[in-house]
Amino acid sequence: MRVRIVFILKNKGSFVPFHHQYLLAQLIKGILVKGGDEKMIGSSLYNFSGLKGQTKISRNGLHFYSSRVTLVFSTTSKDLIDYFLKNLFGFPQIDIGNMILIPEGVEKEYTPELSDSSKFVCISPLVLVKPSFSDDRGKKFINPQTDAFSDMLYEDTMIRMEKSDMYSSKDIEGFYKFQLVPDKNYLSKIREQQKKFARIYPLYDQDVKYEIRGYTFPFTLYAAKEVQEFIFTNGLGLYTHKGFGMLDMVNAAPGKGTEPYEFDKSMQKTAPSNKDK
Repeated sequence: MRVRIVFILKNKGSFVPFHHQYLLAQLIKGILVKGGDEKMIGSSLYNFSGLKGQTKISRNGLHFYSSRVTLVFSTTSKDLIDYFLKNLFGFPQIDIGNMILIPEGVEKEYTPELSDSSKFVCISPLVLVKPSFSDDRGKKFINPQTDAFSDMLYEDTMIRMEKSDMYSSKDIEGFYKFQLVPDKNYLSKIREQQKKFARIYPLYDQDVKYEIRGYTFPFTLYAAKEVQEFIFTNGLGLYTHKGFGMLDMVNAAPGKGTEPYEFDKSMQKTAPSNKDK
């Protein structure tokens, strides 16, 4: 399930780094810890987008000028979504970068119909290689058009699906079909324009900063429907709980919107107005 969290932007023109997933990851982890539920705190089976709104780019990063900003949070567990939202709305406002955001509401996103062949686009970068403190292995480039690229994503996906306790061993054995095929035309066009589809991004793991390579490009995935549904909801690749590997479908159900999402708002607090200060 994917929910879109709507925030009021209190200080228009404020900004975050262009790639600000690590700031969001710190915020989300802190909110999960705040609730005190050890099971929820220990979960890594979730995914999230970057902040979305009307933006302009500068040397400092992304400046937001819309009155509202959104964040998509996604996980298979409804309990985790409700736990996260309940604790998030316990804050009258939150700070990300130098942005001041006031939680306003939540909408449930439409879930597209998936099959054993789906076309995806990367909302956030795919990560294949775990970084090391002692070398630059996390920056290693792997050609997306090779079997190695697809095989590494397959292995990680199966490990995550098995750890989720949502599938039996027999189910996992039946998910042997898995092939990621990049959009060749897109890759060729990117190269012709001398642009990049693979960049180096910051990652913070246990307060240690690493640099990892992430890939963003459209692709077709051939895999069982259950596998497609799992990665669409929980992300693809490594560090999905740190905001990497979020996908969207290409040309998915145009016109399909969102609907209000209800959750326990007993902890919701209202930010003080200027008159109260």
